[in-house]
Amino acid sequence: MSRTVARVIVDALSQLGVRQVFGVVGDALNPLTDAIRTTDDVEWVGCRHEEAAAFAASAQSQLGDALGVCMGTVGPGSVHLLNGLYDAAKSHTPVLAVAGQVPLPELGTDYFQEVDNDALFADVAVFRATVTSPEQLPQLLETAVRNAIGRKGVAVLTVPGDIGDREVPEDRPLRLSLTSAQSRPEESAVRRAAELLDGSERVTLLVGRGARAARKDVLALADRLAAPMVLTLKAKEGFEGDDNPYQVGQTGLIGNPAAASALHDADTLLLLGTDFPYRDWYPQGSTVIQVDVEAAHIGRRVPVEVGLVGDTGATVRDLLTHLGAGPGDDGRDRAHLDQARARFERWRAGQARLADPAHDKGLVGRIRSALDNHSHDIRPEALAATVDRLAADDAVFTSDTGMATVWLSRFVEMRGGRQLIGSYNLGSMANAMPQALGAQSMDRDRQVVAFCGDGGLSMLLGDLITLKTHRLPVKLVVFDNRRLGMVKLEQEQAGLPEFGTVLDNPDFAAVAQAMGITGIRVTDPAELEDAVRRAFDTPGPVLLDVLTNPDEIAVPAKPTVEQGWGFAVAKMKEIVRSEGDEGTD
Repeated sequence: MSRTVARVIVDALSQLGVRQVFGVVGDALNPLTDAIRTTDDVEWVGCRHEEAAAFAASAQSQLGDALGVCMGTVGPGSVHLLNGLYDAAKSHTPVLAVAGQVPLPELGTDYFQEVDNDALFADVAVFRATVTSPEQLPQLLETAVRNAIGRKGVAVLTVPGDIGDREVPEDRPLRLSLTSAQSRPEESAVRRAAELLDGSERVTLLVGRGARAARKDVLALADRLAAPMVLTLKAKEGFEGDDNPYQVGQTGLIGNPAAASALHDADTLLLLGTDFPYRDWYPQGSTVIQVDVEAAHIGRRVPVEVGLVGDTGATVRDLLTHLGAGPGDDGRDRAHLDQARARFERWRAGQARLADPAHDKGLVGRIRSALDNHSHDIRPEALAATVDRLAADDAVFTSDTGMATVWLSRFVEMRGGRQLIGSYNLGSMANAMPQALGAQSMDRDRQVVAFCGDGGLSMLLGDLITLKTHRLPVKLVVFDNRRLGMVKLEQEQAGLPEFGTVLDNPDFAAVAQAMGITGIRVTDPAELEDAVRRAFDTPGPVLLDVLTNPDEIAVPAKPTVEQGWGFAVAKMKEIVRSEGDEGTD
């Protein structure tokens, strides 16, 4: 007996190792969800919003280096997938989205809920197609999957409402035959890069996600070059920890002065597996060598002397065979590395003091609190550092775009087997909780911690219920500063008083309790550690609502006079406006 279109698709997902499909049920998807219902090893995770479903699928793809799958039904259901799919596309991770469509005879008639899916997904997808006949399967599905995996992007397969339950006349098993390729740059380019590196006195590495699989080789290269290693946010996973004596943290607005100095002081900058987009943070006048598997990435952020197109691991191994002697009596001077590491350790020690809950009780802390924390709210640094100390060494962390990511970047170390995902390319709000949903669905025994901003959490708050329904023991840590904190900081650095950033929040812990989730609210810094410990020790999903200081300042790696002056002007305007408001009450 021939299988239906829906059965062919779901059996293929099972064959590919897909274990969860995220989405919202409805009309055109009904044959597909019924096929999932009768498939033992594929679980339907019904979400409250398709955007959350797409974020969850993207998270699974990024964590497992495999295909993530989500579904949205006709019209609005498909439209709602877009933001999560854009995050997957910008993260270069394979996701298959199955979108519903009106019945074939109604296409082009402006039918109820009809949307042109091929046009809708044109910008976000590396492949998109509409199934107009059962005879197109399984080949059309194979093409979609090959494109998603081979091109590391989003593929969208649209299934009209009258197609899913029709039989495939020429049925056969799925044939993909996918293999990964490893590329190397030309040897002449490698030799030229090695000559430049050998002739440099101060080399700094800027290491990104594309180098994570080559950790051992990159560490060997850093040792040979006596080079400090600046990490992008995505390279925290894989390169942080005490066993990396070269790393000096992140640069950019979330970074630290040691990393900024390591870049500024370098006469040669070597980019490894990164397309770091912030041009203002690149050094001026340095020789730049870039290694990237994508030729289009070479030189698009900063002028490059030598571009090496190839797999990072293979390219670094080739470089090592051509480089001269490393540090030693006759080798490279270690002063550049030692100075960068010393600056980094001093900065870390200072940050640790700020993160100590007892800091505000000392003289310096009391003076600081009088200036920026009149209400004695919990410092976000203290919250992030406490979570770091108590979380498992194999935990998965997700973070909302904004200040939650700043505190994670500075105070949470990706040591051991920890993994990290966020919307670090698209920069969407509301990603942390649904990404944690996807991560926890993969392994219900592994600790998953979401660093949620209060603004981000409230955008997709309904999918807290999904955590409860599917008994997913995610720990949601809410930085409840009653602000859109990053926007506030941007306004103040530009000399503007904050406007439109204040959030009238509910008691998020009480909201969680109403949804059947354990909710813990923390307002006293003295109770912080016990509350975090209790959240981690409590079975099932937990929402930890921590009231943090809304006026906390995250000083960038190299603050400018203009930023400082703008901040001072903004604060003066806020004081004047506040006094004026009080006078009119």
